[in-house]
Amino acid sequence: MSQKYDITMKNIFSDMADDIMSYFLGLQYTKIDELNIEFARVERRDSDMIFKCTTDKGNVAVHIEFQSENDEKMPYRMLRYSLEIMEKHDLLPYQIVVYIGKDNVKMANSLNYNFGEQNTLDYKYKIINVGDIKYTDVLKTDYYDLYSLLPLMDKNRRKEEGEKYLERCVEAIKDIPLDINKKKDIAFKAEILSGIVFKKEVIERVFSEVMRMFRIEESETYKMIIEKGIEKGEKEKSIKIAKKLLKEGMDIDRIAEITELSKGEIKKLMN
Repeated sequence: MSQKYDITMKNIFSDMADDIMSYFLGLQYTKIDELNIEFARVERRDSDMIFKCTTDKGNVAVHIEFQSENDEKMPYRMLRYSLEIMEKHDLLPYQIVVYIGKDNVKMANSLNYNFGEQNTLDYKYKIINVGDIKYTDVLKTDYYDLYSLLPLMDKNRRKEEGEKYLERCVEAIKDIPLDINKKKDIAFKAEILSGIVFKKEVIERVFSEVMRMFRIEESETYKMIIEKGIEKGEKEKSIKIAKKLLKEGMDIDRIAEITELSKGEIKKLMN
């Protein structure tokens, strides 16, 4: 990834760190601090995300890299990060590459050699291919920040359904039980990431509808309609309760107090 795109990815994924560590890694942790590693001596590039965390194995540095293309030099980069983490922060690194590319993963996740008992290297890290993650598995969770990645998931289903799959992702985002601003943020990130695997015209067509819906939900008219619907539902519920209490012989004053209906409304129910 170019440095400009690298920075964009860092901003997109910053809110996902907790969900990635919990869902992708199954890690039980307490996040303490965000660390920064930059290779001034070797290469001008910032690592994506490194967090100092407390786990059942003690303090570790969880290092998450995001990659949209296959990079044959990835193991060397990851090893350099690993060494920098240990040297600068005296922490054991827990490293993961989150691959969000369109093609199959072709990167190695290890480096090793053996020149005898006292001259060996056996280094490995974890690669997670987002395309291998099932769409339905994520929808069963409350890791809502990961919904931004839905367009990149379930590669086989995505290829089979095409635009219909992207529409499913958008519908899922629309149904998230969060406030409108958070949903807009997730949808915005999903739209950007969709560009990795979908054509521009498809993305514009599908996401224009969800953004229109979000604008409607922000309008005062929409809010008024929803409020009126709630009021109507509450009124109908109160009438139903009042009828039941009347059958049980409760006096009108007491029913009015319980249901917040007027005495006139209750008297009409008696007829």
